[in-house]
Amino acid sequence: MENAIMLHNLTPNDLEELIRKVVIEQLEAFRKNTSTENPDELLTRAEACTLLKINMTTLWNWSKKGRIKSYGIGNRVYYKRGELMDSLVRIN
Repeated sequence: MENAIMLHNLTPNDLEELIRKVVIEQLEAFRKNTSTENPDELLTRAEACTLLKINMTTLWNWSKKGRIKSYGIGNRVYYKRGELMDSLVRIN
């Protein structure tokens, strides 16, 4: 058991710091895996809005104006993760 933790000599603050450290490490690993691993991943409208932190109306307007590319199958609309990220423009 190399990952075992002895709690009897651990203060509440030490335990809190240990938990915080592990959570931060896991979140960083999750961000790395989800953000750059698959640029061709298809996202739904809701997922695209969440990724870009915009609402559905803005997403629709940007698609209509050609700022971002959308793909469809039947009545479903999808966006490629990599293309959404590539559509971002540096401001300064």
